[in-house]
Amino acid sequence: MGSWRDIDHGWELTVADEPPPPDVPENVRGGVVPATVPGCVHTDLLAANLIPDPYLDQNEHALRWIGRTRWRYATRFAGPPSPPGESERVDLVCEGLDTIATITLNDEVVGATQNMHRSYRFDVTRLIRSEANDLVITFDSAERYAREQRDRLGDRPGPNSATPEPFNFVRKMACNFGWDWGPVLVTAGIWKPIRLHTWHTARLAQVRPLVSVTGSAGTSERSGAVGRVQVIVEVERVDPEANVGLRVTATVAGVQGQVDIGAGVSSATVELGVPDVELWWPHGLGDQPLYDLTVTLASASTGDVLDTWTRRIGFRTVRLDTTPDDIGSAFTIVVNDVPIFARGANWIPDDCFPSRVDRSRYQARLHQAKDAGINLLRVWGGGIYEQDAFYDVADELGILVWQDFLFACAAYPEEPPFAGEVEAEARENVARLMPHPSLVLWNGNNENIWGWFDWGWRSRLDDRTWGKGYYVDLLARVVDETDPTRPYWPGSPYSGSFDIHPNADEFGCKHVWDVWNERDYTGYRDYVPRFVAEFGWQGPPAWATLTRAVHDDPLTPDSPALASHQKAVDGNGKLARGLAPHFDEPQSFDDWHWLTQLNQARAAAYGIEHFRSHRGRCMGTVIWQLNDCWPVISWAAIDGDGRRKPLWYALRRVYDPRLLTVQPREGSLVVIAVNEDREPWTADVAIERRTFAGEVLGRHEAKLEIAGGSTNAVKIPADVATASDPSSEVLVVSVADEPPMTDSSGHGQLHRRAWWFYAEDKNLAYPEPDVDVSVSQDLRTGTAEVSVTARSFVRDLAVFADRLDPGAEADDMLVTLFPGESHTFRIAGLGRPIVPADVSSPPVLRSAGDTRR
Repeated sequence: MGSWRDIDHGWELTVADEPPPPDVPENVRGGVVPATVPGCVHTDLLAANLIPDPYLDQNEHALRWIGRTRWRYATRFAGPPSPPGESERVDLVCEGLDTIATITLNDEVVGATQNMHRSYRFDVTRLIRSEANDLVITFDSAERYAREQRDRLGDRPGPNSATPEPFNFVRKMACNFGWDWGPVLVTAGIWKPIRLHTWHTARLAQVRPLVSVTGSAGTSERSGAVGRVQVIVEVERVDPEANVGLRVTATVAGVQGQVDIGAGVSSATVELGVPDVELWWPHGLGDQPLYDLTVTLASASTGDVLDTWTRRIGFRTVRLDTTPDDIGSAFTIVVNDVPIFARGANWIPDDCFPSRVDRSRYQARLHQAKDAGINLLRVWGGGIYEQDAFYDVADELGILVWQDFLFACAAYPEEPPFAGEVEAEARENVARLMPHPSLVLWNGNNENIWGWFDWGWRSRLDDRTWGKGYYVDLLARVVDETDPTRPYWPGSPYSGSFDIHPNADEFGCKHVWDVWNERDYTGYRDYVPRFVAEFGWQGPPAWATLTRAVHDDPLTPDSPALASHQKAVDGNGKLARGLAPHFDEPQSFDDWHWLTQLNQARAAAYGIEHFRSHRGRCMGTVIWQLNDCWPVISWAAIDGDGRRKPLWYALRRVYDPRLLTVQPREGSLVVIAVNEDREPWTADVAIERRTFAGEVLGRHEAKLEIAGGSTNAVKIPADVATASDPSSEVLVVSVADEPPMTDSSGHGQLHRRAWWFYAEDKNLAYPEPDVDVSVSQDLRTGTAEVSVTARSFVRDLAVFADRLDPGAEADDMLVTLFPGESHTFRIAGLGRPIVPADVSSPPVLRSAGDTRR
């Protein structure tokens, strides 16, 4: 077999421009910086204390020179112990170079790259030495390259003035050039491993497992389903003309198949069938069994193994149902013949410097997603095809993945070299990711078809290309030819036809952004989309995250450094206008921080409950967004330091597979129960109109039978639904005799409840918050239980544990209590003792009514 060796030691970084640009600091000019591979220029300069942390204060702006500069990485490494023989090959394998690079080995150019999103393999057999080898990779400025391509091909529209750089003219992570939640940090470097591969005779150049299921796919039990794997293998030979026979063997679940490849042949297919296979399911609908698929390449004459390939696969079927109906056309992901309501979130790169995101970070973030009830993550098209570990963890947790091809919010050229690069990256990444059962949909682009329709592109483009050929032709062909087991959709939003507006409610997938940009969040009820793939509301990060990154004194929403961490156009203005219909104007920064976080959670919950109540017509909500790439005011539920915002806790409630919600229907109020489980749900509900003091003014009981994957509703009688004093009454719906809900970590919540308030918070006669607090703490484990007993009505009670200790976090938030009710918040990560007085008042203990004037 061949051998692999990482080239990850001895790297040094220097400025490659001669002379260096004038804005390169003196402490960097002409100096040699120790470099880490994988990594990038920013992380290497930061590790050497040559630049300030770009995530803090306004440092981002002072570091723009890094993206405008040419950089050189160099190392010396030992080659194979003896020169390669006639049947041997030595390849330099670069898994990820960012982005415009020239590779030199022993003073000879071996290749050049211009795409961050693909890998490269160079034959260096002739150049390799047994002794020292000098490897140099020079990175041109991607920013400069993009401008040159724009000038050569003619400008194309981009998103807006918040992202002015021509990111659409280079195959690189677009959000490196800034976004409405991200900084301008244009990276360069060796962002994935670089290796030396020594092999002989032949190697496995590509393995594509086409996984399917026949038989009974609609049950999680073993019931006669047969898993089938068509293993398509491409081989590369040292000497394509050599008369050498090869044998390919594939094994999965104890089933083995093999096929011989004759001289001069470069491909083969092995067919495998696994009886009584266990199906892979999204979490909540079944288990996630994974099977090792191993493929070996051997000499047909001697049996010597030349190469091996192993991945985990899962057996499941997937299709995208876009059947026309009397409304328009559906947009439903169907797994194992079961229609799935996607309780989703959009995923962006978890760091501006992706090499810092390892498996443990993927695990942490995806566990947070699952614990919030999320069953689908959409990998957004302005980032990257994530590293294998992301999809591995999604496979294990049962989280579906919608994968965008990497085009976002701009018109893209289709001329050379871009069309060739796009095809190469698409073919490589479709093949790389196809073993993962979690990956269920390929999507051509983010908002580019919408842009062509609505953003004035046509008049600016004239006859220039803008990407349509990619979305309706090239990428569809690549998916069909490389992995026909998965559906492809040309864009998001997209209606399925250029004859229908791409953001139509009745067809395909929709983005709802006018609500955040122009309206109050109650505007979500104006839409009933077939599938909403983007919508969201902003809120600031956790207090500990914000104050680690921003050091303004005084700290205000518009203070200079915090303003630098608000990237949305008029973002703070939209936050203020979004608060105004619901809350009194905040009188302090603490109150602004709390109310904008709370309003974010309220807005998302409002929209999701509405969309889920229309299950059947609407089959997915993908909130913008799960995560952040740095500390910033944004739409994320988990901030740039990995802390959960109030939005996360709201998502956990409204993404519970079993949801109760009160909704207006035809002039009345109704209780709607939504059941995403596969088993029926019988709910005995009590509907009560109460005063804030807890007095019951009206009551109605009903029994709801909700089949799996469906909804049921009960109209609330007018005498119960109608308030006599809207300012001091509330409608509450609860399920009788149901145990408290828990998430996958075992964290308990109150019994499932739904609420309906008759007025906005600023018009409600909330009593002065009055609670009793007790604390039980274990200093050895850093945990504490904070028990809160309400003496008055308290809405959306929250304990902000990071105000006590930056490492602390509470298990629950946004709890509403009537007088006499209690709730226990469990806090982990405490590094100091606390007493009740520490957690009895703002800014640690907050509720919706504590900012009233």
